[in-house]
Amino acid sequence: MSRKGWKSTPVEDMDTSGSNSDGPDASTAPATLTSVPIPDDGPAESLGTPASEPPSEREVAVLAQPASAFALLKVFRHRSYRLFFSGQLVSLMGTWMQSVAQGWLVYSLTHSPLLLGLTSFCAQVTVFFIAPFGGVIADRVDRRRMLMWTQSLSMAQAILLAVLTLTHTVQVWEIIVLAFGLGFINAFDIPSRQAMTLDMVGREDLRHAIALNSMMFNLARVIGPSLAGALIAIVGEGICFALNALSFGAVLSSLVLMRIPQRPPRVNEHALREVADGYRYSFGNSRIRSSLMLVGVSSCFGAAYLSLLPAFARDLLHGDATSYGTLMTSVGIGALIGAYALSRVHERWLTLAPIIASACFGLGLTMFSHSHMLWLSVALILPTAFSLMMLGGTTNTIIQLTAEEHMRGRVISHYTQSFLGMMPWGSLMLGALAGRVGVANAVAAGGIVVMISAAIAYFNRDPLHAAATAAE
Repeated sequence: MSRKGWKSTPVEDMDTSGSNSDGPDASTAPATLTSVPIPDDGPAESLGTPASEPPSEREVAVLAQPASAFALLKVFRHRSYRLFFSGQLVSLMGTWMQSVAQGWLVYSLTHSPLLLGLTSFCAQVTVFFIAPFGGVIADRVDRRRMLMWTQSLSMAQAILLAVLTLTHTVQVWEIIVLAFGLGFINAFDIPSRQAMTLDMVGREDLRHAIALNSMMFNLARVIGPSLAGALIAIVGEGICFALNALSFGAVLSSLVLMRIPQRPPRVNEHALREVADGYRYSFGNSRIRSSLMLVGVSSCFGAAYLSLLPAFARDLLHGDATSYGTLMTSVGIGALIGAYALSRVHERWLTLAPIIASACFGLGLTMFSHSHMLWLSVALILPTAFSLMMLGGTTNTIIQLTAEEHMRGRVISHYTQSFLGMMPWGSLMLGALAGRVGVANAVAAGGIVVMISAAIAYFNRDPLHAAATAAE
């Protein structure tokens, strides 16, 4: 029995899922079986399971239905989410501009795939080691205030990089150190930012909000690289870094204006003990464990291809910064389409969707790696990026639906660790391999490993879910 006497299905007994829903914080919504009026700023909650527990099977069936475009737009009834969406969209455009400019600057200075991979490695490796502690903090503190600190530090990093570049004094080791610092900041920023989505919109709108977050992220990925490619060709990389620094003003303003109800105080244990409890929880649940392993392998051996795109643009396609920007824009378009398709995945296919997406991602990588024409590379990278987006999104949906509220920050940090934290190891590995066998062969080898992992996941999937899907 759950709190107040209503029955809730235990996490271990769930055999269907289809949304990124777990309950909102206890302070943000009442536990009631009927719809209640909500203020414009508060999260909607019309489902019966208390906020601190996973949804029941009936609620899962309701939450897992494919979303319409109108249902996605309903999320904007929440004032805090409207502020969050607008501020993040502007800031993420700047972030993608800096990412493209940084990769191009490193490769222009060194012409080394290894240093290109090393820069990407340093930018994300701290996520692998520090994200679990970021998840503990996300479960302890005011997430909005935490984001104000992390976003302010990210702005300072962008300002410093812009000054060094515009004064023509920047060196590769400085870029690597600043990338490392930004990765450290993100290890605390990402778990709090993702966990705060539920605080803003509640369980009823969570799946739609996460789909919109993915669409926002990838819309910025379409616009940001396009602008960066043009600006690099006209005025250089330094202006891109400066514009990114300015873009943080939008997200900081939105965070100041938000009004999110305070969560009730919780009894905090020793940080290391809470980290260990989080791992026991995630790896003790077969659905979360298998999802994390699949996305971890795909990220390490496949998603790291993004760090080598400057080498593809210059050496294989014989292009310039504009060609690189075109490739990055194509990645964004494919992922944007995937983000919308994520909201249309039916619940009964949710468990199988990450496996199919992983197999298609590996196949797309293998084909893309051997293209020597820009138009063909664009045509192949679109479905490749689509598949990676579907893999990450459906995995995120599964683990958030299954997780309980008091573990939500830590489980999200494990997803962050698997998806973003494994990518730098792959960047370093593929960068070193590319120096020996060539960029194309290195990426193709990664794609083959991803396809093998998808086959292993298929034959080792939960038999209950496999039987249920086959029956339908």
